[in-house]
Amino acid sequence: MDLQKRINAFLKLGEALKQFSSEQDNHLNTLLHDFLEEKTEKAVYENSWFTRGDIISAFKGIGSMLAEEKTETWINEYPDLKKQVENPQTVGVVNAGNIPLVGFHDFLCTLISGNNYLGKLSSKDKVLLPALKDILIDYEPGFAEHIRFEENLLKGFDAIIATGSDNTARYFHYYFGKYPNIIRKNRNGVAVIPEDYNEEDLKKLADDIFIYYGLGCRNVSRLFLPENFEINRFFENIEHYYDILNNHHKYANNYNYHKSIYLMNKVPHLDNGFALLKEDESFTSPISTIFYETYKDIEHVKEKLKFHSEKIQCVVSNPGTINNAVPFGKAQFPELWDYADNIDTLKFLISLNE
Repeated sequence: MDLQKRINAFLKLGEALKQFSSEQDNHLNTLLHDFLEEKTEKAVYENSWFTRGDIISAFKGIGSMLAEEKTETWINEYPDLKKQVENPQTVGVVNAGNIPLVGFHDFLCTLISGNNYLGKLSSKDKVLLPALKDILIDYEPGFAEHIRFEENLLKGFDAIIATGSDNTARYFHYYFGKYPNIIRKNRNGVAVIPEDYNEEDLKKLADDIFIYYGLGCRNVSRLFLPENFEINRFFENIEHYYDILNNHHKYANNYNYHKSIYLMNKVPHLDNGFALLKEDESFTSPISTIFYETYKDIEHVKEKLKFHSEKIQCVVSNPGTINNAVPFGKAQFPELWDYADNIDTLKFLISLNE
């Protein structure tokens, strides 16, 4: 397949997911709609953290990401993609399973680069990506010989992309260190509330915190608040997520557990009835808990973000406050060029063919 065929197939996939996730009437054919509905239900059944709403959010994000204009802008940054791939490399990809389709971008980059994809799925998310593979092959049969999933140990690969925790990353380095690799560790999202914030920013911030219940590496787990910030303003503007406690028992269990621990140990914290706010300088907070610290000088915050950059996946704020910040409400909807851990995955994959 030439590059344009690969691109066209993914554009069609993106449009299908956009149609399926649309709340309005769509033109998706009944067979494909039923197929996606069936796989969504199965994924929810197999992982009780996943809800239909989560999966729809993931589909919506991919559909937005694969808009034609955005895809063209992304592809144009890599002139070498237009070269014919004479000797495709097999890229082993160890997928995480913390949120639905968290490994899609690696799947996309591997295939767009003209290489072969050999995926190891997480037991927590083993339905959705193979479903998208089937749709992609239906659009472009040439992909069939370039995509394979392995249930057991990965073998027969030339390079590796592996995503996991700080602990599993040590094992990945041990087993895969001799191959060209990208190995990712724990990271989290943070948000910097500017002094001139508005109420709408805080409402959108709720999405950055609560979509996927805080399980994603782009979920905001720590806040930087202006020194005189009124905490009640924050709680009032995230109130529309109150039903999260009633709609998901695992989230509720986490909330009740951490609330009990804080109360028993007399740990200072704030509680709005469905989320806990605790002053803490850690970047990784428990599910249902958001850490925060206050600041006097925004320049000090910038220095701290730079110093701890290896722990941060994205910074949510106003672009005028923090350079290259993700706008409020957009943390869970990355663009094609928003690479995990700030490592250019596509550039890495293209280099394998040089």
